Amino acid sequence: MDLEAAYTVLRERGAPAYRVEQVRHAVTRDLIASWDEATTLPKDLRAALADAAPATELVLDGQQESRDGTVKARFATADGFPLETVLMRHGDRHAVCLSSQSGCALACAFCATGAMGFGRSLTRGEILEQLLWAARVARGRDARIRNVVMMGMGEPLQNLDEVLGFCGLANDPDGFGLGARSIAISTAGWIPGIDALAAQPLQLKLAISLHAPDDALRERLMPVNRRYPLDQLMAALRRYRAATRRRVYVEYLLLEGVNDRAEQADRLADLLHEHLPGGCHVNLIWYNPTAADLEASSPERVERFRAALDRRRIPQTLRRSKGADIDAACGQLAVRGAQEARQRRRAEREPA
Repeated sequence: MDLEAAYTVLRERGAPAYRVEQVRHAVTRDLIASWDEATTLPKDLRAALADAAPATELVLDGQQESRDGTVKARFATADGFPLETVLMRHGDRHAVCLSSQSGCALACAFCATGAMGFGRSLTRGEILEQLLWAARVARGRDARIRNVVMMGMGEPLQNLDEVLGFCGLANDPDGFGLGARSIAISTAGWIPGIDALAAQPLQLKLAISLHAPDDALRERLMPVNRRYPLDQLMAALRRYRAATRRRVYVEYLLLEGVNDRAEQADRLADLLHEHLPGGCHVNLIWYNPTAADLEASSPERVERFRAALDRRRIPQTLRRSKGADIDAACGQLAVRGAQEARQRRRAEREPA
């Protein structure tokens, strides 16, 4: 959904100013899936909008619901790039995990999305459309979206302009009206994006996927660490914290025999006390199986790791991801076709 394209149609047709608000409300509050549903607009204007700025550009290829109420949607962009979106239910609260790219270029060892390869970055309209789909599903449950997490497919900070454009649309009090502090952006450690995010006025949440307390192990798990090693990453997080005074959320996936020893918890505590004293919260994540040769930590090892962090006064929460039975949990999103779509688009652009 390209709202700017819709506004252009209004300008070109000389529509009165109040039509802008009607269009915005039809999309972000009435949650229309077709301009035919925007009954506040005259028929000829609806037809023009449908032609130049379709209300839905993503194609819904499938939808699954988990035993815990999680819903996963599989979409394709208009040019054939696949992506997935996950709606999660926590009691009477609903949150949605959005994708910022089709596939991902960072190839983290524990993440199924990385195995897809990279297709392309999504536009702010394509990201918004995922949110609107989730809001329609939540509305069917007499609920509203309370939180947005940019933790689906892709590295959001490699697509920062479009992600921030989407955040502005989601936060717009005359539109969707979601508080900025209810939007979290997760990064594998893309430092230019962290620095750019620190300069933004929107009070968004920042989550950093850390997963290891030393460079050698982090490089094994996350190749991005070769480009931006821990000392540089922690310096960027210090700059972010100094500029914004906002807490940094540290994501740490617990992997059996890999990064879950008590001494590794102590090294993690050392790192955080040195660089983010009093300014972070650790989210320990239960690993969800993918094709990778990795296993979730046993409950006993998890408790020892948590106890070590507690002793060091590091605030932490153990997070069990939802939707694992439909491959909708953290790290499980993967769809075939991203690289094929990229190759097809490249071939179409080459001269005959």
